[in-house]
Order: sequence, then C-alpha cells, then structure tokens
Amino acid sequence: MKKKQLRSHQWFGREGKMGMIYRSWMRNQGIPDNQFDGRPVIGICNTWSELTPCNAHFRELAESVKKGVYEAGGFPLEFPITSLGETMMRPTAMLFRNLASMDAEETIRANPLDGVVLLCGCDKTTPSSLMGAASVNLPTIVVSGGPMLNGKYQNTDIGSGTHVWKFSEDLRSGKMTPRQFSMAEACMSRSRGHCMTMGTASTMASMIESLGMTLPGGAAIPAADSRRKVLAQLAGRRIVGMVEEDLKISDIITREAIENAIVVNAGIGGSTNLVIHLTAIAGRVGVKIDLDDYDKLGSNVPLLVNLLPSGKYLMEDFYYAGGVPVVIKELQDLLHMDVITANGKTMAENVSDAECYNKDVIATVADPIQEAAGIAVLRGNLAANGAIIKPSAATEALMVHKGKAVVFENINDFYAKIDNPDLDIDENSIMVLKNVGPKGYPGMAEVGNMPLPKKLLAKGVEDMVRISDGRMSGTAYGTVVLHVSPEAAVGGNLALVQDGDIIELDVPNRKLQLHVADDELERRRSQYSRENGKDARGYVKLYVDHVLQADQGADMDFLVGKSGSYVAKDNH
Repeated sequence: MKKKQLRSHQWFGREGKMGMIYRSWMRNQGIPDNQFDGRPVIGICNTWSELTPCNAHFRELAESVKKGVYEAGGFPLEFPITSLGETMMRPTAMLFRNLASMDAEETIRANPLDGVVLLCGCDKTTPSSLMGAASVNLPTIVVSGGPMLNGKYQNTDIGSGTHVWKFSEDLRSGKMTPRQFSMAEACMSRSRGHCMTMGTASTMASMIESLGMTLPGGAAIPAADSRRKVLAQLAGRRIVGMVEEDLKISDIITREAIENAIVVNAGIGGSTNLVIHLTAIAGRVGVKIDLDDYDKLGSNVPLLVNLLPSGKYLMEDFYYAGGVPVVIKELQDLLHMDVITANGKTMAENVSDAECYNKDVIATVADPIQEAAGIAVLRGNLAANGAIIKPSAATEALMVHKGKAVVFENINDFYAKIDNPDLDIDENSIMVLKNVGPKGYPGMAEVGNMPLPKKLLAKGVEDMVRISDGRMSGTAYGTVVLHVSPEAAVGGNLALVQDGDIIELDVPNRKLQLHVADDELERRRSQYSRENGKDARGYVKLYVDHVLQADQGADMDFLVGKSGSYVAKDNH
C-alpha cells in the first residue's frame, strides 16, 4: 500500500517539524521505527469503565484486538471515549448517548487513524460509538462484549432486567420475602458481560450483526466464552483488510442493511429501543427512514426467538442454538441477502452454513413462536407523530382497550401517588405518565413500564395499559405504549390529558385516541405552561435546546449527517 493512500500518512508520513511533532512524542511509549513505515493505523475505540459493569472486561478484549491488528500488519492504538453505564448513570444514560457519540466522532476524526474497531456492549455504548464513527465514515468494525451467562436462582434460569421487574413486583405484593429478593440479586449477574435477556444490549449486538458491521455470529457469544476473544482477534485482523479495501461504514450501512435490521429485530423479539437508536444511526449515514418503516417492514414478521422478555430462554441458549445467523437464514426471503458486510462477503454467504441446534429456542418461519411480532406504530390525536408498542411483550387481551386515564404529571408525581391506597384506579384504567421524553425528563428515561399499584398487585393484576413519552428497558414487558410524539414537554396532546379522560388503544388498527373534543383540548392548551429545562446548564442545556423528538431518533439537530474524515489544519 502506498503511503499516500493512508489517512495516517498526513501525520506520520510527514517530513520536517510536523513529522517530528507527530512521531516523536508517540515514541515515548517504546514504539519502534517500523511502526511509522506506512502500515495502517487502527484505532481501538474502547468504552471500558468500571462504572459500566457490562463493559468492565474490555481492557482484556482490547488486547485480543491488538493481537489481530499486529498479525495483519497494522499499528493498533487504543483510546477511550465516554462510557455509559445503563445501571449506574442518573438521571438516565440516554441523556448522554449523543455526548458519547460526539466524543467518538471528534476523537476518531482528530487523530491519525485509518480504520477503527469499536468495543461496545452496554445499551447506549453501541449506538453512540457507531453514530460517532458513522459521521466520520472510516473503515470500521464492531466487537461487542457479549452477554452474561444465564442467571441461576433456585434451580431456575433467571434473566437480568426481566426478573428485576418480576421480582420487584413479587416483593411489593408479598409473594417474595426480602431475604429471597437479596438471594436472587446475588444469583442474577454471575459473570462478565451485558444483560443476557433479549434486552437493549443484546438487541444492539444483534442489530450490529444484521447490519453487517461485525463478523458473523458475533452477537450472541457469551462474554465468558473464550470464543469472544477469538472474535476480537479476528476482528483485529479484518479491520486491516477493510482499510486496504477502503470498505467504509457508508458501504455497509445502506438503506437495504437498515431494512434488514428492522426485520431481524422483529424476528428476535428485540427491544423497542432499537427504533430510536437505528433511526439516529440512519440519520448519521444519510439514509432516510421514518417510524412507519418499522411497522411496514417489521410488524408482520414472525417471532422466531424464544427469549425473555418475549419467551423463556436467554442469550447463552440462543448462542448454543445457532444465534443470529440462523435467524437471518430463516428470514432470508424477507431480507436483502446481497448486501456487503464487514468481512467483505454478502449476507447470503455469511449464513449459508448456519444450522439450528435447538428449535425450541429458534423456531422456523413455518412454525414460529408468534405469527406477527415486531413493532406496531400507533397514531391518533394522542400521538400525532407516532408512538410504539411491542406486541410480543404485551397482553393480547389488552391490545384493544378503552379506559379512564390515571395521570401522573412527571416521575416524581408517579412515585408519590402509585401506592396510595386512595388512588382512584382499577385494572381497566390506563396509566399515563407525562414529561419523561427527550426534553421532559430530560433524556427520555426507561420509566415507561410503570410499576403497577400495590393494591392491584395484591388482587392478582399482572398487566395494565400504560402510556408515556418515555422509553422502557428492553428487558421489560407489558402492554406499554412508548415514545409518544410530540412529547408533553413540547406541548404534545399528551400534556393535556387529565384524570378520567377516556383513551382508546387499538393496536390492530394502529390507533391511539384521546376522546376529548378538539375545542376542549384547545381550551386546556391555552392554560398550559411549560418550564422544562429552564435551570439546565452545560451539556444538559445543549441537549435540551437541540434534541430532536423520539420519532426522529432523539439525536441533536446539529449532529445529523457526516463531518467526514479530512482535517485540513495542523496543530502547530
């Protein structure tokens, strides 16, 4: 490869003062002369942090990537970006997804890199790093950290996240003792890795594979399995080849690849959070996609994967059964199988030998877990720009439902009222939570799957219709309407709902209607005032001022699109 073909040559291939500046300080790490001889410089973008437990093993994983890069004749350089711990960060990791994407974009763009390996795992670390990398558009491959091993409690497999919601309800209703709850806590997260349910982290890893941005089979390998390190090493080798071929993100993440990801997400019973993250990624690569595409492409896809929260198994079982390649092969008639992927082969070539080893875990199109899964997009005067629901995680009897609204103005109001025995609510009511959207929370927190009132849990009620402008964890379940847009904080009709209003949910007809006359809504609007974000400062103010609505991916308006990789000016 000629030096002039390498982006890093603009730094390390220079003569005189600038060449000395760019090379000499790097030498204090013991780098020999031949590392600057024109070989591809590969950045290893690491979201490691001990505050992000899902990614706490990434320092070790990065070493495997480096081995592969060296073996292929590249020059690996590891660097950190903002890490986002879903279980740790307050008020919500989603608030900082766009900040982490900016960190990734500017770090990649500003440095002498020819290709990038993204190490990501916990929910927001995958979309944020890919969003940032996509805006630079260098050859890039993703290595996910892998799911935890199955949780084990009282001789039963338990899933991170999903069983948190179940056990917490059982504790509140008296079905579980505090001692049992504590024991379950210790049994749930028993190895390195991210959530082992088909929650958002596993969904994002599967999304990356269905987009073609990782090596085949990379989504489901458990973090504790030695084959995860092998995958990382092979990815290190492959990124050097991608640089030589100039195979960039924009060559892989096309409209067809994004459509594939929507279909595969339906087939695996993936998280509703895919909608908001994939939409944001599409915006960075310049592919036009809207909310209706998720319904049109994915809502009639059969559910094939029998994993929590939509089924009973976990990611470890999914891997042993054959993983994402089996699902892709089974759904091939609905997919664009000729798209190119990170290994330089087509999707069809990658899955040609895929074989299912457990049809109770991965079903067939002919005999699916559920005939039609995916994401349903709802519209009506309560969601003019759309809202979503995940039918595979909902209660069928509630998919067509009309009831009186029980309104919570914000999350603090919710927690203050929900267990009040005098709360006027029954199992037919519809719970409505406002001001938890992108601007309202701010950050659009995973609070849409509101816990049910204690007095109804005691009666044996297990599900109710819940509506909000927020999100819910990919590990959660229930008849939960999410991502209502416009959100309450920008004056959407959700802000105008009052206790006792009749709301109609009709999922088969994609309807979400507030039965209040237009003139009454206008009267209420004239009396409504918004104060969200008035005390914000720093990044949070930037976010509140510029974040887009949920149906647009909740990216910042000034981040949509590409910066490109060229930097014209030197630093001295």
